[in-house]
Amino acid sequence: MGESATDDNAADVRASTREPGKIRTRGPGSGGAPRLSDIAGQASVSEATVSRVLNGKPGVADTTRQRVLAALDILGYERPVRLRQRSAGLIGLVTPELTNPIFPAFAQSVEQVLAGHGYTPVLCTQLPGGATEDELVEQLVERGVGGIVFLSGLHADLSADPARYAALTDRGVPFVLINGYNERISAPFVSPDDSAAVRMAVGHLAELGHRKVGLAIGPQRYVPSRRKRDGFVDAAVKLLGMTRAEAELLVCSTLFSVEGGQVAAGALLDQGCTGIVCGSDLMALGVVRAARDRGLDVPRDVSVVGFDDSQLIAFTDPPLTTVRQPVQAMAAAAVGALLEEIGGSPVQRTEYVFQPELVVRGSTAAVRAV
Repeated sequence: MGESATDDNAADVRASTREPGKIRTRGPGSGGAPRLSDIAGQASVSEATVSRVLNGKPGVADTTRQRVLAALDILGYERPVRLRQRSAGLIGLVTPELTNPIFPAFAQSVEQVLAGHGYTPVLCTQLPGGATEDELVEQLVERGVGGIVFLSGLHADLSADPARYAALTDRGVPFVLINGYNERISAPFVSPDDSAAVRMAVGHLAELGHRKVGLAIGPQRYVPSRRKRDGFVDAAVKLLGMTRAEAELLVCSTLFSVEGGQVAAGALLDQGCTGIVCGSDLMALGVVRAARDRGLDVPRDVSVVGFDDSQLIAFTDPPLTTVRQPVQAMAAAAVGALLEEIGGSPVQRTEYVFQPELVVRGSTAAVRAV
């Protein structure tokens, strides 16, 4: 570190590392104080700013302070005791199983936003044969959580009884719901525009010359499936020249899984589809597998579009064209609404809809000339 106005502050840091709870590296072979230059480079701030944060001095914006703390974590340094926040309380996050990578992506984003506000997230995952959503909620309430975020829970299942959420309201527990608007539940909802997502996908395939396009989605009792189906039928009529009856025959409902995608692909390929839009990226990977099992090439023979765009999807073979959920924005909105509720300023009991984004990669191409 060169001679500069930060030297006095750097001395403060060195002094602080001799105290209990000093900053130590967790990585192998490094046991000294952190280098301000390393932390500053990782956080994209000045060394003077890093020094102010590490020594607990005022004059640093909250967002900048968070970047410095994140840099400490990434580089493997322990935070000094003075920088360790006291939790503002517990917030429950109830998610489905984590084998679908979009759910961990949402969970991580929600947890990051909560941590930025000083709250400690409690992740509850529903596993086949494990605790039910109702049992998880009861455990969270018993532990005194300040609120709950539900991700793709029973609220999205139109066959489920919505009374469980009214009961939660009666108990004075604030909550917010992500994915799956249900008009029978009075609460803030955060959703992607499922209909628009499918219209984007169909429009992309139409521009590539595809005229026989199918839709592979999950069970129709789920709100996202119904919305995707409605968006598909509208797009097929307007963009592909189908009748509504013809379009509805090209909707195949199975399961939101690789295996579900394989089953749906079999039915849609039998009907001559050259393009298939899917309700999830996992389903899309199942469609690719089914096409290859038939000796077909993706995208030369069949174009495939997914939905979600979790981090690893760009590295599939071929890289998957998909519609990206705005996970970060949705997570921030959900947490913001929940914290308003916790703070005694109820937000409107309605749905906040976020626009998805078409991401074109290697699984779609122009239709082959016959």
